[in-house]
Amino acid sequence: MKNISILGSTGSIGRQTLEVVSRFPDRFCIKGISAGKNISLLKEQILRFSPKVVSVREEKDAYSLSKQLPYGSVEILWGEKGAETVASDTEANLVVSAMVGASGLKPTMSAIRAGKDIALANKEALVMAGNILIKESRKQRINILPVDSEHSALFQALNCGKNEFVRRLILTASGGPFLKFPLESMNDVTVDIALNHPTWKMGRKITIDSATLMNKGFEVIEARWLFGIPPERISVWIHPQSIVHSMVEYIDGSIIAQMSIPDMTIPIAYALSYPERIPTDRDAVIPASFSNLTFEETGFNKFPSLPLAYNALEEGGTMPAVMNAANEIAVEAFLYEKLKFMEIVKVVRQTMQLHKPLCGDTIEEILESDLWARKTAESIINNGIESKINFVDRTSSVGS
Repeated sequence: MKNISILGSTGSIGRQTLEVVSRFPDRFCIKGISAGKNISLLKEQILRFSPKVVSVREEKDAYSLSKQLPYGSVEILWGEKGAETVASDTEANLVVSAMVGASGLKPTMSAIRAGKDIALANKEALVMAGNILIKESRKQRINILPVDSEHSALFQALNCGKNEFVRRLILTASGGPFLKFPLESMNDVTVDIALNHPTWKMGRKITIDSATLMNKGFEVIEARWLFGIPPERISVWIHPQSIVHSMVEYIDGSIIAQMSIPDMTIPIAYALSYPERIPTDRDAVIPASFSNLTFEETGFNKFPSLPLAYNALEEGGTMPAVMNAANEIAVEAFLYEKLKFMEIVKVVRQTMQLHKPLCGDTIEEILESDLWARKTAESIINNGIESKINFVDRTSSVGS
């Protein structure tokens, strides 16, 4: 029996994880779950899976939830400390890190320090503090098992050879809803169009990241830390069908690809059951499913977020954390129609240009730079993207 805690149980990955768990009650047991504000769904999950500890974002929601459940049936916590408690619970031996954004960093680190294996869906944690998390995971001798379909594919394909024989990693990208859009039309993109992903059904934030290809930039950074491959040996190819989830090219010319229909249940199930495999309820594939597979180079002019990710890796230190934080602010502004679509990347670029990276050797330094970047990005948005940002007080912040 594998005891599991889930960080972000009401999100897309969290819900699908619980679907897998429900099919194998003899293999998996839920010990703890954390969620944001979807209290009605969280209550359903508690009643169905009977975790011993639960955490929500706000204190008022913890109080409300406690009134809706039998007294003493579950320990209810709240806030950042609550999520960290769920992550480090002594009875869990695997933590699914599926919180969205920077909020997942500290709970994920808490789980690692507590010696838990991590099924990692929160890519931002590795983007912000990959060096720190990987060092700590090695110290604790725990596994970080990727849940992203692309990194799960690489993880599986890398089992076919040693890292010393790898020529490069090839991440695939669907290209999102704007692959065939002319560049001059991109600024007219609406929120509804951007949220209409052609192959995947995901949360709002990651769907926008997929449309800008920012998520693929994050995945380059994530792959660098997960697999120890330098960024110059990580490529991104456009693959609209989302059947080949990623590939590893070896020095002898062999290319090992992992393929499946677009379905997050598959990498989730593999991460939960590793090193074994468990059956899913998906039908066997037919030839028609794989009949039309195409690949093409990624156009940096149309998707300028990718060069930003490579630049962030080259700069190192706190720069990837700043990139991530600025993107979170810019995406939120776009979703609230305060920014045009192509201005998302402009905000991120200008925030990075204003940042002087620090070493980023501690979580505290990472989080201070994250806060600086959020304030700076908000100032850029509120005062005009093309204007000079003389009003940002960089002398008293960690980003100066």
